[in-house]
Amino acid sequence: MKTFADIEGVKCWGVKEGKNGLGIVVCKGRVAAVYTTNRIKAAPVRYNMESLKGEIEGIIVNSGNANAFTGRKGLENAKKMAVLLASRLGCSYDRIAVASTGVIGRQLDTGLIEKMFEEVYSKLSTGKEAAEAFARAIMTTDSFPKLYSAGAGDAVVAGVAKGAGMIAPNMATMLAFIFTDADFEAEELQKMLKEAVDRSFNVTVVDGDTSTNDMVILISTGKKRVGKDAFQHALLEVCVNLAKMMARDGEGATKLMEVVVKGARNEEDAFKAAKAIASSLLVKTAVFGNDPNWGRIIAALGYSGVDVDETITLDFASADGRTVRLLERGVATGEENEAAELLRGTQEIRIVVNLHKGEAEGYAFGCDLTYDYVRINAEYTT
Repeated sequence: MKTFADIEGVKCWGVKEGKNGLGIVVCKGRVAAVYTTNRIKAAPVRYNMESLKGEIEGIIVNSGNANAFTGRKGLENAKKMAVLLASRLGCSYDRIAVASTGVIGRQLDTGLIEKMFEEVYSKLSTGKEAAEAFARAIMTTDSFPKLYSAGAGDAVVAGVAKGAGMIAPNMATMLAFIFTDADFEAEELQKMLKEAVDRSFNVTVVDGDTSTNDMVILISTGKKRVGKDAFQHALLEVCVNLAKMMARDGEGATKLMEVVVKGARNEEDAFKAAKAIASSLLVKTAVFGNDPNWGRIIAALGYSGVDVDETITLDFASADGRTVRLLERGVATGEENEAAELLRGTQEIRIVVNLHKGEAEGYAFGCDLTYDYVRINAEYTT
């Protein structure tokens, strides 16, 4: 599978020193971006929202420090990062995107960033090794780098992301950078990115917390012509698979949860119901305990705010295709033992609900909630 660093015109690298990392991508093209809905936005998010105007030449990302809740000094340091890369590229600093991830409330060590910058910039290159070096540099509590690509006609759509905790709908504590050689204007990219994010990252839940630093950036080098439908399909495929990787890598997680709601009155109800189930701490802990406690799923549907009654069908399905039906139009089947066995034997559980209210369908991604989630976050300090 190609990486984003295999796209013509894209170079990158990254380094990690303990909990601190720095990654750089050099790529000239058109840009679109979606940011966190948190009212307190980190300095890099604020910087990008004010500065990026449709054209871009590079991205600089640090890990270990979120540069969030850092006031005017934090915004100055975000700009300083942009200027650092822009000066080497010979471009205006408003053509550089900045991102940060890590602990909130501490000022950046700009001296350390400048030191790491020299090593990273000197190693900028193409190919898989470069892409993985960047992906590892931006990780915090992630246990593996997240890379995915898809074809769109003759064009490629390829992305890299980080995220394992503080993840909830309406963007998550996640950074995602997606690159393509498909030729679209910035306004077109923005519309298509928003649609893809709403059906991928925005239906992903690890712990219910929405971060201060979330962003998804899409860059087009504009080298190849491709139809909008083909591109939108490939973009959604990349975003969905990166989102699933985040859910699978949820802090302390042992199981990926995919919730599918069918038969809803409308699409809004379907997605809302799926998110409610994926967000339920009781459902997440039951999945961790291999307990098919379907009452917790029913309760989540009941408080989700969607049109629902007791005429519900519920299935559990495993990654290898096994399915156990627990409810048939509101009547319990008594298959709890079989469902528990299915849970014990899979690392990917699919919860499928039919509301029997209409034809609409929606989905959400999540993970189980384990003892290790508490340990990881209790120990997450500088």
